[in-house]
Amino acid sequence: MSEEQQLNDTDDLQERLREVESLLARHHQATAAPDPDSPQPAQSEEALTTRQQALEALDELRVRLDAMHPADVAYALEALPLEDRLLVWDLVRAERDGEILLEVSDAVRETLIDAMERHELVAATESLDTDELADLVPDLPQEVVEDVFQALPPEEQAQLRAAISYPEGTVGALMDFDMVTVREDVTLEVVLRYLRRFDELPEHTDKIFVVDRDERLEGVLTLESLLTNDPDSDVRAVMKKDIVRFQPEDEAEEAAQAFERYDLVSAPVVDAENRVVGRLTLVAVVDFIREESEAEQLANAGLREEEDIFASVWDSVKNRWAWLAVNLVTAFVASRVIGIFETSIEKLVALAALMPIVAGIGGNSGNQTVTMIVRAIAMGQVKPDATRRLLKKELGVALINGILWGGLLGALAWWLYESVSLGVVMTAAMTLNLLLAAFAGVGIPMLRQRLGADPAIGGSVMITALTDSGGFFIFLGLATLFLL
Repeated sequence: MSEEQQLNDTDDLQERLREVESLLARHHQATAAPDPDSPQPAQSEEALTTRQQALEALDELRVRLDAMHPADVAYALEALPLEDRLLVWDLVRAERDGEILLEVSDAVRETLIDAMERHELVAATESLDTDELADLVPDLPQEVVEDVFQALPPEEQAQLRAAISYPEGTVGALMDFDMVTVREDVTLEVVLRYLRRFDELPEHTDKIFVVDRDERLEGVLTLESLLTNDPDSDVRAVMKKDIVRFQPEDEAEEAAQAFERYDLVSAPVVDAENRVVGRLTLVAVVDFIREESEAEQLANAGLREEEDIFASVWDSVKNRWAWLAVNLVTAFVASRVIGIFETSIEKLVALAALMPIVAGIGGNSGNQTVTMIVRAIAMGQVKPDATRRLLKKELGVALINGILWGGLLGALAWWLYESVSLGVVMTAAMTLNLLLAAFAGVGIPMLRQRLGADPAIGGSVMITALTDSGGFFIFLGLATLFLL
């Protein structure tokens, strides 16, 4: 997709949101009219007109929502305050509830589910495939989950139990069960007749899985091979045997890398005995990558989970308090470091003006390093045993940057305060703090990975704490030793 097309799509989405907001505004304006039972006759007629306008606005909004893609409806719901969100949600046709619930963020989904009755939730799941149900089930009340299971045929019940049994972040949690399989001993003409019996092929079908009588994977028949070869040819003659396949227990991150490396659209998922149990599609992989990226951004900012922008004050406080508490402690430590050198700062006021520069540059450099390392870990490019090599490289980068930019800042300090010694201390403090930032930027995510924790969580918070306290201590300590 071109950049211009992406911008146009974004503009269209914003335009649809503005239409929804405009119709809601018309409705609210009309419902604020005087009571039609008011004793004033003139006002009563006017009130009836405005009430009619309010209903017309809702009818028009209902028509607009019916014409919108589920993802666009989800976007609008996420952008609306809670009261308007629930009003719009009531206008959505019941048969579309399930697909829209899948599209909204987890935080907004919670508010919508809370507003729905038990029978409404069960009805919303009826139009969903088994893999889609697996995504929604964890957010549903237990009694609704039981009703959903009872409404499914035995085969789909087994599939759903299997899907929800796989841990988050595995291929099994992403795969779907809607696929086409054929035998290798039939002709392409037979396959074509078989496909014509389908009302529609499963979405993102670019290949057909070739299996034996025990459902063991033998190869894949691409649609290109099916359409370009002689219809009298056997499947075994044109199928591909060297294929990428996954097992349900495989890491989703590794599968995503394979999809990118081999330009896959879909791939079979097999069990330990090579029986086909599902398939993984590009759409599921892209959704996983997006969710992981969003989670990493939130974790770097010290947020525990995705937050509804219109959530209650208390919910937002619970989501943010943990790392704010850490920040409070680290800020207190930094203030105590400065307090140790109060006498030095009183004697040389220039130190108070220069020390934020040392800490700030160190924090930025450390965040650059930690971002690069976390991304490399996520891409599978860095293993725990690479720590020493990465440290050596990043310390070298920090040393060069420290001498270069620290020297520049030292020269400026010399020029501003006419003190060569202050300039040298500035250069040395900048270099040492950048070395500290590099050490922390590599060490923190690598250590968290070694301990089995998420390398991204709180990385920027910890880097900032170290470079602030460390930068203040290094700069003020050197100044105390060599300038006073």
